[in-house]
Amino acid sequence: MKAYVFPGQGAQFTGMGKELYEQSPLAKSLFEQANDILDFDITKIMFEGSAEDLKQTEVTQPAVFLHATILAQVLGDAFQPDMVAGHSLGEFSALVANKTLSFEDGLKLVFQRAQAMQKACAIEPSTMAAVLGLEDAVVEQICQETPGTVVAANYNCPGQLVISGSITAVEAACAKLTEAGARRALILPVGGAFHSPLMAPAQEELGRAIEATNFAQPICPVYQNVTAAAVEDPAAIKRNLLSQLTAPVRWTQSVQQMIQDGATHFIEVGPGNVLQGLVKKINREAQTEKAEL
Repeated sequence: MKAYVFPGQGAQFTGMGKELYEQSPLAKSLFEQANDILDFDITKIMFEGSAEDLKQTEVTQPAVFLHATILAQVLGDAFQPDMVAGHSLGEFSALVANKTLSFEDGLKLVFQRAQAMQKACAIEPSTMAAVLGLEDAVVEQICQETPGTVVAANYNCPGQLVISGSITAVEAACAKLTEAGARRALILPVGGAFHSPLMAPAQEELGRAIEATNFAQPICPVYQNVTAAAVEDPAAIKRNLLSQLTAPVRWTQSVQQMIQDGATHFIEVGPGNVLQGLVKKINREAQTEKAEL
């Protein structure tokens, strides 16, 4: 069975999508439609912008979404998913891919999500850190014992967990994690504490947008970050998508469940190849590949 997986924030690079734009009339039309929907020239930033330009949350999120969803559409009949999943932001690309969301609605929601998250980031200085080489339970315990807001945010693969919270709490937790034997506890260059309680202010704004958007019956299940389980009910998909802002990304558990449910082949759609690497670390037997034109 084929599982199509979609990357999140951090996969962006200068020039992303340019080849698609130049080689496919359908891609060119969708990119130009995106410029109109967003009311700014995102393609120019994607194709020519600096790494700094692309790092702004309001640009990064729609840019990564566009690269992934447009590539999936250009693949045409070759795109035949039995199941889909996306890492954080990538869940929106997955929901366009399995026909829960239209391309236009997906892009609008992603842009609203990015704006809401950017506002939430401005309320309190916050960050994230990658922790390598410790058991999940040890990281969770240290986060619980650390004063302030710091939580496990991304379960990426065994031995790689990202924590999220206020700057002081994340720094304090990193020091304790290093003492506990972490191979690395490294602060990440991100704009805020994604997938933590500090994103709660973004939920109200995004919640209204999600409620006002039509979610159709999908053509295949999506394995959502919050539950790490197959979901096909549009109402449940909406709830999980909103919860995702403050809840952890259970990527390890999602991939394990997909394999348990029959996935043998994982195809990454979008910029970069981070997810292929994570899938291999979760299960060495899984076949991985990159979706290409």
